[in-house]
Amino acid sequence: MKSSSRGIWLAWLLVTVTGVASAEVHNIEATFEPDFANPHRNQFTNRTPSEGFCRQAPWACEPFGLFSLVAAIPFTANGPILANHTDPRQGGMAKVPSDWRDVIVTHESGDTQLLQLRIAGIGHETQLPDTVGNITGGGTWHDLWEGGAWMYAPPPCQGVGTYSSGNYGYNSFWKVPTGAGVCSKRAKFDIPESMRYLFFVYAYELRTPNPLQMDAGNYTGSITYTVGPNGDFDMGDVMIPDDSLLTLNFNLRVTHTLKVDIPPGGNRVVLEPQGGWQSWLNQGRKPTRLYRDQTFNISASSRFKMSLQCPYHSGNNCALWEPNAGHTVALETSVTLPNGLTDGAGQPVNRRRLLRDGSGTELFQPGFYLDRKVGTLHFEVPRDDVEEMIKPGTARSYSGSVTVIWDSEVG
Repeated sequence: MKSSSRGIWLAWLLVTVTGVASAEVHNIEATFEPDFANPHRNQFTNRTPSEGFCRQAPWACEPFGLFSLVAAIPFTANGPILANHTDPRQGGMAKVPSDWRDVIVTHESGDTQLLQLRIAGIGHETQLPDTVGNITGGGTWHDLWEGGAWMYAPPPCQGVGTYSSGNYGYNSFWKVPTGAGVCSKRAKFDIPESMRYLFFVYAYELRTPNPLQMDAGNYTGSITYTVGPNGDFDMGDVMIPDDSLLTLNFNLRVTHTLKVDIPPGGNRVVLEPQGGWQSWLNQGRKPTRLYRDQTFNISASSRFKMSLQCPYHSGNNCALWEPNAGHTVALETSVTLPNGLTDGAGQPVNRRRLLRDGSGTELFQPGFYLDRKVGTLHFEVPRDDVEEMIKPGTARSYSGSVTVIWDSEVG
């Protein structure tokens, strides 16, 4: 009984494994790195070299943002293609997923972004079972198909004016507009069984997410297309593929810049009244405001948040400490960011209060890459506290430290 049972189980396993569809897999990588020479160019660069058509005829692809890859999936005719057939599915046809499709790409942090993709062109390496001259009775590829050779694309597809050919083979390419549907060629002569497409070339177009709103690192995602009759890549009912799936894996790599430079000596801030201390020293006029503005240079291509750390604090503010009197006063800190940086609501950042818990400054985002643009930190002691600090005949010295944090880990 054990031997018989094991034999049945192995037979079932064999059937299951051989029934699993294989898949052609292509990897597409795009990168973003901020470019100070082109700060408004907030786009990914496709790092996957084109194969096939767009490599051979870049002039037909690059102006339109198209790239092409070769799918090593051969198709073989399961019967003859008959002359003057009335059903497009019985001849030379192509229907590809030319509408935009969404691909979710995910960062290791869990952040997700939307990538969009469409197939924008299709080409075949056609191989006839006999010479084109024999099939057409002495004619050429131009005579084999209605409307001329395969280079002359049937509407709604668009030809690109280039091809290569021999006695048995023909290679050309059609551009496919968005939502084009079926593009088909009718044979004018019977083509014997076993015509083949040795492979197919597809062009693709990408809409990438805004890298300035993405975390640094890698975002990955994938999409799988079906190949074959009534699938995503559909070449009709006669041409049958050796593989039924085409998977595209995406890796979007984001490199960000977030750098803040304080001018020399700017890390030591001295608070003074407007116009200095002369009015108090010479005239006894008590100041009502102690403040200092400190500029900084920021280079930023990423989102960030801001907060404070300090050894002395007054509520959610930092504070200054006077050791002799044991007295503290609040130190209000705020920030003005340069043009091009906004808050989460898209509003400019002007004297935005910085607090210890980071509330109100949870998100700042660039509209374009900023390279060494000037911002300002504002430090001020509130008026009521100034009254307490300055006592006639009493010398006091207040000090403290404030650490201003620009943090790119948002979310």
